[in-house]
Amino acid sequence: MAVCTAPPVLSAPSRLVSDTWSSMLRILLNYRHSPGLLAASLGVPVVMVVVFGYVFGSAIAVPGGGNYREFLMPGLFAMVAVNGVMPTMVGAARDVGRGVTDRLRSMPVSRTGLLLGQTLADLLVSVLVLTLLAAVGLAAGWRIRGGLADAAGAFGLLLVFRFVMTWVGTCLGLMVGKEEAAGQLAVAVFPLAMVTNAYVPTGGMPGWLRVIADWNPVSAVVQACRELFGNPSAPGPSWPMQHAVPATLLWSALLLAVFGPLAVRKFVTHGR
Repeated sequence: MAVCTAPPVLSAPSRLVSDTWSSMLRILLNYRHSPGLLAASLGVPVVMVVVFGYVFGSAIAVPGGGNYREFLMPGLFAMVAVNGVMPTMVGAARDVGRGVTDRLRSMPVSRTGLLLGQTLADLLVSVLVLTLLAAVGLAAGWRIRGGLADAAGAFGLLLVFRFVMTWVGTCLGLMVGKEEAAGQLAVAVFPLAMVTNAYVPTGGMPGWLRVIADWNPVSAVVQACRELFGNPSAPGPSWPMQHAVPATLLWSALLLAVFGPLAVRKFVTHGR
């Protein structure tokens, strides 16, 4: 007579790793079966460099007479990080609306691992996007003027901020719960990206608007990248602009501390 044995019980850390891996593969397979989605993610950087670098660049003066495309590229890198909000927000809302979230919650899996796997999958795609954007930027005249260690630090900051933005997007998507509403809410990211130093120096803005732009977390990321890449910059007098790298890390830690636990809590309590 065959003896039935119970499946091994995984420890909490092992379950976290296993469920994170499974969730990450689920998202990556979605990209594999949706080549148009991946093509759009990779094609946008090329369009951004052409539109902002060549069309708008001729009308924007860089303080000190620097090359505008070198001034612009750190801003475009930061936009890739910020845009992590939109796909994760829409994806989380889609899963809620289609009942995927309820099915996952009914399974004996790590809630944190499920969400962490989604953010790590997005991070891998972001590496590809940043690599392509850097290649296009180099072809357009952008150069890394600092050392390789500083450049690696800049890309590291970008990935950290992208990771944080995916948690923000996941939290918002779970709160909204409807794909259409999440798509409309994604428009709110536009002011967050525009009221910054990403495209133009903040020195020409009205005083009140410059304060908002200088204290925008995105501006800290942009300024930190400009400093680490050795590209032209126009830092303002505010603390985040004078200490851009620590400001980026502080903003990232604060946002993750707020939206990470909120996302997990919302995932666990959805529908209750």
